[in-house]
Amino acid sequence: MNAVPAPDPGPDAGTVWHYGDPLGEQRAAETTAAVVDRSHRGVITLTGKDRQTWLHSISSQHVSDLPEGACTQNLSLDGQGRVEDHWIQTELGGTTYLDTEPWRAGQLLEYLRKMVFWSDVTPSAAEMAVLSLLGPRLADDGVLETLGLEALPAELTAVPLPGGGFVRRMPGAPAGQIELDLVVPRSEAAGWWSRLTAAGLRPAGVWAYEAHRVAALRPRLGVDTDERTIPHEVGWIGGPGEGAVHLDKGCYRGQETVARVHNLGRPPRMLVMLHLDGSAERPSAGDAVLAGGRVVGRIGTVVDHVDLGPVALALVKRGLPADTALATGPEGSVAAVIDPDSLPPAEQVGAGRLAVERLRGGAR
Repeated sequence: MNAVPAPDPGPDAGTVWHYGDPLGEQRAAETTAAVVDRSHRGVITLTGKDRQTWLHSISSQHVSDLPEGACTQNLSLDGQGRVEDHWIQTELGGTTYLDTEPWRAGQLLEYLRKMVFWSDVTPSAAEMAVLSLLGPRLADDGVLETLGLEALPAELTAVPLPGGGFVRRMPGAPAGQIELDLVVPRSEAAGWWSRLTAAGLRPAGVWAYEAHRVAALRPRLGVDTDERTIPHEVGWIGGPGEGAVHLDKGCYRGQETVARVHNLGRPPRMLVMLHLDGSAERPSAGDAVLAGGRVVGRIGTVVDHVDLGPVALALVKRGLPADTALATGPEGSVAAVIDPDSLPPAEQVGAGRLAVERLRGGAR
């Protein structure tokens, strides 16, 4: 196979970007089945009887009693409620697994170790790899037999794999589509790759996974977020199975900002998908989004999608109309337009703002 490396520097440096036919790989992920090597992700394990209650106290999600086999997103916030870390969390076999961006795994592990104090919990780096499987044919008998399963797990549920590790089913796939992650010992990853491709899954590069993720409007830490991002801006609000921030749990760092923005209903920015002018040079993550020469946002992930063409995720000023003429890229040379279907739902007026408006109305 003609393996083309991912851009370096870049968040996926060291992986395969594609195998010579990136759009064909995307099409296979949509119509049959494909496997993507994402083994550059960092995996951390937590062991010890206090691991769940301890992590619950320092993170944004309600995980104090996460049941066996459950998966969720979770965050660590700074004191101002800005996102520092994002991970996928899985509870299985007396161990809590956290997998996160490769560039952030070391810092997250260091932070977790500093926060242990007297709790019975041990955070450790794990020699595990992530393989992502995409496509509607993942429920076929041949794939199930290869995985050693009688049926696929439910969404946000993990089950153990023969030989170690686990398979989990991720949520949010379009109708008829399936997304699985295999989290396996790194020494077993090559064997799993060979067995899966022999079972008919097409090898695909990270490009195919990123196109899938952008189309699903799923943000990525450090690419679609910046140092000012709060969870509300990128759709990370919601309990287990819905998001990464539970609004009805006890105190944690950054909770005041989360509660205030939720009650007032006024996050400063929103995550949208932009369609880009395909005849121009592609913008890069971090480039400004301009409206009438004024900065109204920043570009995140940029990717060419097999059906949508060149698209990007972007954080833009809340309330920006979908028909606003936008520009981005070098010197604002790339025309862009918001995909109206990517706009978040109409703003709900928070309880706090309703109370303020009632008080103001009564004072007149």
